[in-house]
Amino acid sequence: MKRKTKKKKEKTKKKAAKKGTFKRLLLWLLLLAVLGIAALLLTDLAVRKSADGKILSADALKEDARFGKADCILIFGCGVKNDGTPSDMLTDRLKTGLMLYQAGAAPKILVSGDHGRAEYDEVNTMKSWLTANGVPSEDVFMDHAGFSTYESVYRADAVFEVKSAVLVTQEYHLYRALYGAEEFGIEAVGVPADLHRYRGQSVRDVREMLARCKDFLWCLFRPEPKYLGDPIPISGDGDLTNDK
Repeated sequence: MKRKTKKKKEKTKKKAAKKGTFKRLLLWLLLLAVLGIAALLLTDLAVRKSADGKILSADALKEDARFGKADCILIFGCGVKNDGTPSDMLTDRLKTGLMLYQAGAAPKILVSGDHGRAEYDEVNTMKSWLTANGVPSEDVFMDHAGFSTYESVYRADAVFEVKSAVLVTQEYHLYRALYGAEEFGIEAVGVPADLHRYRGQSVRDVREMLARCKDFLWCLFRPEPKYLGDPIPISGDGDLTNDK
C-alpha cells in the first residue's frame, strides 16, 4: 500500500511539474507576442510621425516655400488592368501628378513601378497616360525596377540622382514613402492622390502597417535593390529611359 501511495504521489508531482512548465511556456509566449505587437505598433507610429508637416494638399503646397524647388514629381506605380490601362488608384496618382506638373511643382516627372515581366508594365502605362495628356516625353523618366516603395526611393537616389521630390500616392502609402525618402537623403513632401474611395481599403491599411515596419528594417540594413545600373540624372532627358 505504501509503495502504491508513493507512486501516486510521484505521478501527481510529475503532472504538476508538467503543468507548471506548460504554464511558464505559455506565459513566455504571451510575453513575446505582447512585445512583438508593441514593437510593431511603435515602429508604425515612428514611421507615421516622421511625416509630420510633410503631407500637404496640392493647394497647400502651392502656398508652401518648397513649391517649385523639387527636382521631380515622383509618382509611385500600382495596378494596371488587363487591357493595359491604369487602375482607378493609379489613374488618381497620375491625375494628381499631372496637376502638380502643370502648376509648376517640378520640371520633371519620375514614374516608378513594376516592369519585371514583358506582359506586365506599370511604367510605360504611366508614361503613355502622361504624354497623352500633354507632358513632353523628355520630361517623363521611367524607373522600370521600382518593384517596391523601398526600391523606388533607393533608385531615385542612386540611379536618378534625385535630391528633392514631391511624392504622389494615396495618403495611407505616403507615410512609408516619405520615411524612405528621408532615409536616403531626399528632401521630400507628399501630396495625397485620394480622389476616390477605394474598395478593400481596410485590408490595405492593415497590410500597410506591416509594410511600414518592413521598410523601417530595410532602411536600417540597406539591402541593395534587385537592379541598380548606370546613373540617369533626373536633370537630363527622360527619353533615355524609353525601352520601346
